[in-house]
Amino acid sequence: MQFGVTKESQCHYLTDQEERLVVALPNDLENLNADAYQQLMQYGFRRSHNDVYRPHCRLCSACQSLRVVVPEFRFSKNQKRILKKNDDLTLQIKQQPEAEYSQLFSQFIEQRHADGEMYPPDPDKFWKWIDCDWLTPELLEWRNASNELMIVSVVDRTVDAMSAVYTFFHPDEEKRSPGTFAVLEMIRLAQEREVARLYLGYQIDDCKKMNYKTRFAPYERLVGNHWKKELKSHTLKAQNKD
Repeated sequence: MQFGVTKESQCHYLTDQEERLVVALPNDLENLNADAYQQLMQYGFRRSHNDVYRPHCRLCSACQSLRVVVPEFRFSKNQKRILKKNDDLTLQIKQQPEAEYSQLFSQFIEQRHADGEMYPPDPDKFWKWIDCDWLTPELLEWRNASNELMIVSVVDRTVDAMSAVYTFFHPDEEKRSPGTFAVLEMIRLAQEREVARLYLGYQIDDCKKMNYKTRFAPYERLVGNHWKKELKSHTLKAQNKD
């Protein structure tokens, strides 16, 4: 596979840095499939629509791919409490978005991320970003006993890995810790499927919005080109609620 490097642009996470990406060239996308993507994820790559990329910044190496070591994961007492708090929710797995998903996504962005790059919400653009021609993402939905949609997570699945793409939830249900619950459910699902790793995207220690990822130990970070295991959650760095 051949790759190209993008021009530098303002980093979305660290305001004093500029980002640059290495991306798979369009002519090589016909060679992409779930197996090839799993290999690329092992080198820190992610996808956006059909594009596969990883950070390649000149002056910064803060972005580190993070993945949960699924077979070794054990739910903590606090995590079990969060699961118990949501035991009224029922999971279904779908491959196509429902109309309700777009409504919930818009509410989520408007009330939770009005300062982010997805504001104002554009559901059509979002679903195009999620869609992929060479891999079919899974849509995990959780509904309450009244069949009201509470949480939606988009997940990529390969033979021996799962990758969390994006999660949004009912903005008035923060007491459920829905973001944490969704990750715990992904881990539980990965354990049922005997999947080895759950990728949670990039971790930036200086970005508070990302530090929730370090709660799910044991996990591995890609430091340089080597995966480094960390056995304990960085609770002091992960105080923000989700």
